[in-house]
Amino acid sequence: MSKAIAVRVERVRNVAPTIREFSLRALNGELPPFSPGSHVVVTMKGQDASGKTRQWKNAYSLLSDPRDPSEYRIAVRLQEQSRGGSVFMHQQVQPGDVLEITPPANLFAPLWRGHKQLMIAGGVGITPFMSYLPELQRRGANFELVYCFRGKQTGAYREQLAASLGERLQCFDADAGERCDLGALLAAQPRGTHVYVCGPQLLLDGVRQHAALLGYPQSLVHFEEFAAPQPGDVFSVTLNQRDLTIRVEAEQSLLEALEEKGIEVPNLCRGGVCGQCVTRVVEGQVEHRDSFLDAGEREHCMMPCVSRAKGKHLVLDL
Repeated sequence: MSKAIAVRVERVRNVAPTIREFSLRALNGELPPFSPGSHVVVTMKGQDASGKTRQWKNAYSLLSDPRDPSEYRIAVRLQEQSRGGSVFMHQQVQPGDVLEITPPANLFAPLWRGHKQLMIAGGVGITPFMSYLPELQRRGANFELVYCFRGKQTGAYREQLAASLGERLQCFDADAGERCDLGALLAAQPRGTHVYVCGPQLLLDGVRQHAALLGYPQSLVHFEEFAAPQPGDVFSVTLNQRDLTIRVEAEQSLLEALEEKGIEVPNLCRGGVCGQCVTRVVEGQVEHRDSFLDAGEREHCMMPCVSRAKGKHLVLDL
């Protein structure tokens, strides 16, 4: 596992009604360089609603200019059904606090050779594109940004983007009755356009469905989703290599329960998309919630970052 980096929170500011931006600087030394589309995983330690000491780990896109790694900036949306992490960031983290982050990882890097780059952002899904834009502008690239949001909740950075991008930006505020026609948008793109989408699942599904109907090759459609683990029923897990049984709470992911016991499982996204944490299942039924495993793999594997037991117990090859 990569060594954690201690960072100090330099600034905190509201950038939308439900989104706060955090500027982070290295506590010691320098921050590692990163590429457009990178993210870090932030470790948060605090108390949950019941008063129990808990640790959360959430992935957040870096929205800084990659040419200036003197500080990292992330933006956190306050989730309506937060398991605790976004509430912790919004209500407890203040300038001067020290947090731990992982070194940057990139699962959503742009392909610069594309004839055109079309970015489609939904809500807080604007964040990875904030690190794309400086490099696209430096390269004189052919690009367009379509930004869908609810102005009463999200829409961070839209004034800044409008001033910087001009006609290369299209905004759609659902709270003002504005809707993006994804089919028309994709149909109007020149051949060879690479499409990048980040945002709610409905947006991702809509883009993929319209792209498939229009004959877009899968290699031209790229997406990123950081789906936070959803709660579920309490269950137990036996680790057959350790002769150990652990309890997974309703508001806790299996990966978090393993880490709480000091059992490290490789991971990058913590959202069911990267495949790093794939674990073999020896016994029991799994409620699969990932976007990585195919039907055959799901017969004997699971991704503990998001998936849970369908019953009361699992046995894992750990």
